Amino acid sequence: MEQLRIPVGDGLVLDALADGPADGEIVLLLHGFPQSAWSWREVWPALVGAGYRVVAPDQRGYSPDARPTDVAAYRMAPLVQDAVAVLDAVGADRAHLVGHDWGAAVSWHTAGRHQDRIRTLTAISVPHPLAFVEALRTDPDQRRRSRYMKDWLDPSAEEQLLDGGLQQVFGGVPGVDAGAYEERLREPGALTAALAWYRAQSLDDLDGLGPITMPTMHVWSTQDQALGPAGAHGTAAHVEGPYRFEVLEGISHWIPEQAPEDLCRLLLEHLR
Repeated sequence: MEQLRIPVGDGLVLDALADGPADGEIVLLLHGFPQSAWSWREVWPALVGAGYRVVAPDQRGYSPDARPTDVAAYRMAPLVQDAVAVLDAVGADRAHLVGHDWGAAVSWHTAGRHQDRIRTLTAISVPHPLAFVEALRTDPDQRRRSRYMKDWLDPSAEEQLLDGGLQQVFGGVPGVDAGAYEERLREPGALTAALAWYRAQSLDDLDGLGPITMPTMHVWSTQDQALGPAGAHGTAAHVEGPYRFEVLEGISHWIPEQAPEDLCRLLLEHLR
C-alpha cells in the first residue's frame, strides 16, 4: 500500500492510498460522510487481485491539508475538480469511478461533466442527482429520510454529533469502523469541514450536468436509512449508457463495509 500526497489546487493537498500494478487500469474510489479512504479497506484487495490499480483519497475536508474554512469551497464544482486532479496526478487519462454516499454524488457529477475521463461509473447508495431531487419533491418517505440534512445545517450539529451522534449515524452496523472515523473527526476543524459538504449544497450545482453515457451501475440496499426506493428506481431515467441496477437485501447504507464480498463481486463483473 502506497501513501500519496496529491495537490488539487489552491494550496490544498489530499492524502490518498494506492495499490496494485503500475500498469493496471485505474479505479478511483471516493468515500462519503463521515468516513475516509479507510472505508474501502475490504474492497480494494479484490480489485488489486484482479489487476486494477486502486486509488482512494481522503476527500476535501477529510485530509488535514485540504480543509478550507469557506463553505463555498465545498460546492460540487471544486469537489469534482478534486476528482479530476487526482486522475491527472496518477496519470489516468480514463478511469473506473466508484463512489459511495457523498462520493457517489461527486461521481455522478464527474461522470456527467467529464465523460471522456470515465471508463465506467459505479454509484453506491446515492441515486442520480436529478432522481434524488425528484424524490425529495414528490416522495414523503424520502423527505422524512432526509430531515437530518436540515439538522446538520445548525451550528450545534458538531457538538451533537461528537456527543454520541456519530455512533447513531452508523447504527452499530457490523464491519463499520465507527471509532476510527470519530477519532479523525475530532481533529481541529475536521467535522466542520465534513459538514460543510451539506451546508454548501445548492440546486445551482445541477446546472450543466451532462448525460451519463458510460456503462453505469447503481447499487442500493433495502435497509438504507437515508435513501429510499424512489430515487433508486428513478435513476435509470437519467442514464443514457448501458445501465445495471443492483439491490442488496437486508443491508444498511454502509455497503462497502457491511457487504464487501457482494460489492466486490458486482464491481468486478461491471468493470470487466
